[in-house]
Amino acid sequence: MRNNDGMDVIDRAILAELMADGRISNVELAARVNLTPAPCLRRVQRLESEGVIRGYRAVVDPAAMGRSLEVLLEVTLETNDARSVEHFEETMRDFEEVRELRRLYGTPDYFVRVAVADSESYEAFLSRHVMTIPKIERVTSHFIMKTLKELA
Repeated sequence: MRNNDGMDVIDRAILAELMADGRISNVELAARVNLTPAPCLRRVQRLESEGVIRGYRAVVDPAAMGRSLEVLLEVTLETNDARSVEHFEETMRDFEEVRELRRLYGTPDYFVRVAVADSESYEAFLSRHVMTIPKIERVTSHFIMKTLKELA
């Protein structure tokens, strides 16, 4: 039986398994959700083509990439006119230090997750990149002490 979102219990089981291990073989996935491989593969392909599964990626240790310091930024713009918003978003998307960028309702306007090597790198990123973007009213930095749960 399908829910309002068009997925049934088996689709949800497939998604749960793939979220836990995106490299699982189709044969193993099929066994875990009680299907034979061919119908399981068709379901996965359908979920991909419908955009439910948006992609697969490796989850990499930030320290291995020289980015062991994570900082959460709250950013508020002076104005929310289309030009300022578009410029801010395009500029921030282009910085490799930006791991996540979300526009919010209310205040602050944005939530930004940044990964850098150390506090000196963060200071350079903030002063040379973020604070040079026009129309920024306020940036509040929150330094991560410990990650307790993270989605892959």
